[in-house]
Amino acid sequence: MYNLILVRHGQSQWNLENRFTGWYDAELTKQGVEEAKQAGSLIKNLKLDFNFAFTSFQKRAILTLEEINKKLNLSIKNIFKAWELNERHYGALQGLNKEETAKKHGEQQVKIWRRSYDIPPPPMDKSNPNHPIHYPIYKNINQNLIPDTESLKDTFKRVIPYYEKNILPVLKKEKNIIISAHGNSLRSLCKKIFNITDSSIIELEIPTGNPIHIIFKDDMSLSKYLYLDQKRAKKILIN
Repeated sequence: MYNLILVRHGQSQWNLENRFTGWYDAELTKQGVEEAKQAGSLIKNLKLDFNFAFTSFQKRAILTLEEINKKLNLSIKNIFKAWELNERHYGALQGLNKEETAKKHGEQQVKIWRRSYDIPPPPMDKSNPNHPIHYPIYKNINQNLIPDTESLKDTFKRVIPYYEKNILPVLKKEKNIIISAHGNSLRSLCKKIFNITDSSIIELEIPTGNPIHIIFKDDMSLSKYLYLDQKRAKKILIN
C-alpha cells in the first residue's frame, strides 16, 4: 500500500479578506496556523513514517508543511519546493475582493472566471509590480514559464507533469508522501488521481487545513480515500 496525503494550506490573510490570492505570497492567519497544527495532529494519528514531502514556492503552503512537520517531530527530512505546485494565477483579479468583483462584473462572469475549467481571468500586465516576474522568489525561474493568468486547465498542465515526473517515483519508492499546496493545484491533482471530468471538477472544493488521505494498492490503483477531519469534509466527485 502507498499513502499520499494532500493538504491545502491553512487559512491565509487574503482568504480571510475574501480576495483572489493566486501567486501573491499571503501570510497565514492565526486560524490558518491552528489549522496547520491540527492537520499535523491528524496525520500523526495515522502512525505512518514520512520522510519526503513536496510543497510550492508560496509561504502559506510552506509554513503549513512546517507546522505539520513539527507535529511529526521533524521526521520529514526531504522537503522539495516546486513553483509548479503553486496556486492558480488569477491574473488581473489578483488582490481584488471577490464580492466587489462580482458586483462590478456580474456574478455569472466571476463564476466563469473562478469555476470554469478552461476560461482564464483577464491577464495581469507584466508591468504591474505585483506580477510574479517581479517577486524575488521566482528570480531563477524562466520568465517565459511564469503565467500572466491561468485557467484550472492551465494549472493542471503544469501540476500533473511535475507530479508524474517528480512525486510518483518517490511515492513508489518511499510509500508515504505529503503534498502541502493550494486549492487549485490540489484540485488538479484530484482531477488526475480520481479521474474527475472537466465538467465535474468545477464542483470540487477543498477546505483549508483538512488532509485528504489517499491509499493506493500495490499496482497504484485506488484503494481508499477520505478526509481526516470528517466534520469539515467535502465531497470528492468521481465520474
